[in-house]
Amino acid sequence: MAEWFAGLSRIELIWISIGFFGQALFSMRFIIQWIVSERARESVVPLAFWYFSIFGGLTLLSYAIWRQDPVIIVGQLTGLIIYARNLTLIYKKRRRLRRAAERQRAAAGD
Repeated sequence: MAEWFAGLSRIELIWISIGFFGQALFSMRFIIQWIVSERARESVVPLAFWYFSIFGGLTLLSYAIWRQDPVIIVGQLTGLIIYARNLTLIYKKRRRLRRAAERQRAAAGD
């Protein structure tokens, strides 16, 4: 293994480090989800899960583009679309609930 790393150029080592960093970010989403679920004693998908998914996915996509690996590129692009959509749905729901609460407070004040 050490011989393999010794044969890499500086730029290759940097990109492999980026790839490992992206994988670490991507893995953190499951660790966070597990901790939050254990504390709640039920399955919970926290907001941080989606942010780690996006940042890990973007980092891995960058690495895949550098590697020119179409399989990883397509996989990460597909995932990024889904993660972004989930965040959009979460924030739309929060806005809807906030507006409903404001209307309810306004109606109670009349």
